[in-house]
Amino acid sequence: MSGANAASIANAVDRTGAALATAQIVHAILSPDEFELFARFGRLRRVAAGELLFQRGDCGSSMFVIQSGIVDLDFGEDLVIKYLGPNEFFGELGLLIGDHRRAADARASTDLQLLEIEHEDFQRLVEHDPGLVSYFLRRTIIRVVSNEQILIRQLRRRNHDLETALDNLYTTTHQLTHTEELVRTDELTGLHNRRGLTLYLQDCRTPLHSLPHGLLLIDCDRFKHVNDQHGHLAGDRVLQSLANILRSVVQPDGLACRLGGDEFCLLVTDATVESLEHIAEFILQAVHGLLERTQPVPRICPVSIGVSLLDPAQDWSDWYAQADSALYEAKRLGGNRMHWAVPGNRGD
Repeated sequence: MSGANAASIANAVDRTGAALATAQIVHAILSPDEFELFARFGRLRRVAAGELLFQRGDCGSSMFVIQSGIVDLDFGEDLVIKYLGPNEFFGELGLLIGDHRRAADARASTDLQLLEIEHEDFQRLVEHDPGLVSYFLRRTIIRVVSNEQILIRQLRRRNHDLETALDNLYTTTHQLTHTEELVRTDELTGLHNRRGLTLYLQDCRTPLHSLPHGLLLIDCDRFKHVNDQHGHLAGDRVLQSLANILRSVVQPDGLACRLGGDEFCLLVTDATVESLEHIAEFILQAVHGLLERTQPVPRICPVSIGVSLLDPAQDWSDWYAQADSALYEAKRLGGNRMHWAVPGNRGD
């Protein structure tokens, strides 16, 4: 070994010692010198947005370095998806171990330019600059160990969450033995049904409660198309997904209700024009987020929303008529939007 290479390896060992002391901040990113070296021996590969590089369980023998673009690493099992960008690398265990089963799905979020390094390429890297490669390998091992520790903590936390969820489920099951609760709940979505809405409005008119101040009517666009093309089970999943979105924004004193079919409503207390607009925009954005996750069978469909501020002197039929008129106008304009009832029209 030449004196220069020996000195390079010694420097790498020193740097590795420092990395060991701060293992928790080791990232899967190449230094400029490492990237230049890998680019010299790796094969450039272009990947279109949405293309799958590999799947969980596939055997791999190469690693990848991102030159430009973003890659999603989906580890499944409700674990956090990782998003990797320029100069970051992944799949290194396939290169180092050979025929290693991939632990995640790797998909191009955007158009990509990648460096793909095979086993033979890596051998040439080692021969060209063993010191730099030694430092890369040691840092990679530290990162793998760190990721394993993070995964163990996540699994422990999930087990704890599961135990908590089971305890809550046991308590909830006993609470649901009351017939009144079962009668007011929509079986498919878990939201209130029309019976629940009626009871809610009756409670709101008692001296101890206040009336809601805002109403959103939400209707699925082209829901019949989902049922016709993919079956009623797919349609049920769409309704459940929309119900989950509404459940995430309903207030403790408000109400999310499935009125029937693919029509829902959200009653909001202490509402203003701004707060109602914010809620409607959140629902639309949440729906768009699910629509962007391309799947053979849809999990959601676009929605139209009619929004109305409520007059406490009026009753449900008046409230519904105003919001329904706004909903009709949203659909007439093409759907996939919100529209305000008059008075208080804010436009689309």
